[in-house]
Amino acid sequence: MAVELGYSPDIPIGVAAEGPAAALVFAYLNRAVRLLETGYASASDIDTAMRLGCGLPSGPFAMIDMIGAAVVRGVLARMHSATGDPSFAPSPSFADLARVDRRPVGTPVTGTATARRIDRAGVAGTGTMARGIAEVAVTAGLPVVLVGRDQRRAGQAVAKIAASMERSVGRGRMAEAERDRALGLLTPAGERDALADVDLVVEAVVEDMAVKRELFAGLGRICAPGAVLATTTSSLPVAECAAASGRPRDVVGLHFFNPAPAMRLVEVARTEATAADVVATARALCTRLGKTGVECGDRTGFIVNYLLFAYLNRAVALLGDGADPEAVDTAVTTEFGYPLGPFALLDVVGLDVSLAILRRLHLAFPEPDFLAARQLAELVAKGRLGRKTGGGFR
Repeated sequence: MAVELGYSPDIPIGVAAEGPAAALVFAYLNRAVRLLETGYASASDIDTAMRLGCGLPSGPFAMIDMIGAAVVRGVLARMHSATGDPSFAPSPSFADLARVDRRPVGTPVTGTATARRIDRAGVAGTGTMARGIAEVAVTAGLPVVLVGRDQRRAGQAVAKIAASMERSVGRGRMAEAERDRALGLLTPAGERDALADVDLVVEAVVEDMAVKRELFAGLGRICAPGAVLATTTSSLPVAECAAASGRPRDVVGLHFFNPAPAMRLVEVARTEATAADVVATARALCTRLGKTGVECGDRTGFIVNYLLFAYLNRAVALLGDGADPEAVDTAVTTEFGYPLGPFALLDVVGLDVSLAILRRLHLAFPEPDFLAARQLAELVAKGRLGRKTGGGFR
């Protein structure tokens, strides 16, 4: 699909427009290049993560290719000279971008390995994410044991999955026979012991490390040798879950995006201890479920949240300089072809969710871009959380 950036090809972007929108986007491009410098993820996987995870028309490296690395570097240098903001200091790697290895999406960073066989999976949790993952898996033909805190909660979760599939049937997205076949692969359970004979477990419980550690300690004892143990966290260390399990080689991050049935992206996060065949298994599972897996290391925010929320927080900080949210959103959508401006996107994500993510990111990366802007915290304190409350930035 052609990408429209919304500027004249005769005037390099950033030369004609170095306003707030350009400042936001060019800082984001620079951060992406710095992330590549660390070897954290490939350029192709970073691009894919930002397209599929944020709905952007192109990833940062594809955008740099279209604009021209020299142009981007020049604009950043001028912005840095004018403001002194370190976020604009051009990454030294701009000179080497033409030689960056653009491997196909999902090419393993850790080398090649044979995936373990997955005949039956388990999902631990009954919330929105757990239900979505279970629905995706059984729809793909993979038998799933869904474990809740008790049999009643597990049964309620299955009923909600059935209702979701019924809506899909009503909209013509799923045949009745397909629904019945998928539901027949789904087994509710109120005890973790039901996971003793599965080949892979996906944990999707509350984002609380104490809860996750306790769960992974139990999974380490209960699950069969060789079973893969995955966590859906995006903000807590996968390595802590791995250590709690007592079998860290078997543990990997599988960050599905919400809603799992609709979102194609999964961030596959490896720890230093994760076995290569476990990463291969996670990536093979993504493909089997019709998802696109991108590989990265184990650190708060992975690819998408690390890049996205620095950009969003910088947008909120502009309000202190008198910027108008609607004007900034309009500039970003018209000049760069983004489907939503930063303030509209914050309202969709939820201001309370965004604030919580920024606070976790700032703990991991004590940088100004992750120190939540005062205006964001003030709106959350007032109960203006975005679209879900009918009032946010827009």
